[in-house]
Amino acid sequence: MAIISDLDPSNPVAFLEKVFDFLAKESDFLGKENVDMEIEAIVRVAKEKSKKKDEEVAPKVELKKKEEKEIKKEVKKESMEVDRKKDKEEGTSSGLRAPNKGNGLDLEKYSWTQTLQEVTVNVPVPSGTRSRFVACEIKKNHLKVGLKGQPPVIDGELFQAVKPDDCYWSIEDNRSVSILLTKHNQMEWWKSLVKGDPEIDTQKVEPENSKLSDLDPETRQTVEKMMFDQRQKAMGLPTSDELQKQDILKKFMSEHPEMDFSSAKLM
Repeated sequence: MAIISDLDPSNPVAFLEKVFDFLAKESDFLGKENVDMEIEAIVRVAKEKSKKKDEEVAPKVELKKKEEKEIKKEVKKESMEVDRKKDKEEGTSSGLRAPNKGNGLDLEKYSWTQTLQEVTVNVPVPSGTRSRFVACEIKKNHLKVGLKGQPPVIDGELFQAVKPDDCYWSIEDNRSVSILLTKHNQMEWWKSLVKGDPEIDTQKVEPENSKLSDLDPETRQTVEKMMFDQRQKAMGLPTSDELQKQDILKKFMSEHPEMDFSSAKLM
């Protein structure tokens, strides 16, 4: 019918007016006594059909949304797995491990964390262990710790020297030995606790900003310089010292244009 083609979804009332005009001209439908009731019944039936259709469609839409959500979740999970696998492969290929959250490493029999000033070692022991059962020996370049009468858990040369007088150990919750080592050189990250153990990639160390703010200005400047140099080396770029040398050479070249610098190398 031509009248149906006149339907404007944004203005259905105008369409209904045309329908009633058509009925008035072409039939006596509107002249019936109960026409209002019949029209009301037609509208009611149409509303019920529309409602039923919506109820049938709603579960399908909800199911589709749920499926899309599950797919996104699975894709995200797979992406994270790929990233973890990539990080693991990179660590394995370089022979270095990614540091734990404390910038140290979690090993089978003990774990350790570090700041630039200190190293903290945690050695699990049987629950209820008392300090008198622990054998802990801290020397400038050596650490030995374990339970008396048993092979030591750690017995080796420290990665770098410590200050024995500023080191101590204690029992934590009767289930672990906590050892605090004060570094002698407080400007460098340790790659391992003792030599021969697995090493971490110190370029992936993430120092806390709050720790830097605790340092005096001179020490903080040194630490920030060291961190900058580590990032530059990781990206294959010149360190701060190399950049300074470049600037000096460039300045000298500009002040002496009569000299031949063709063989000079900018690092």
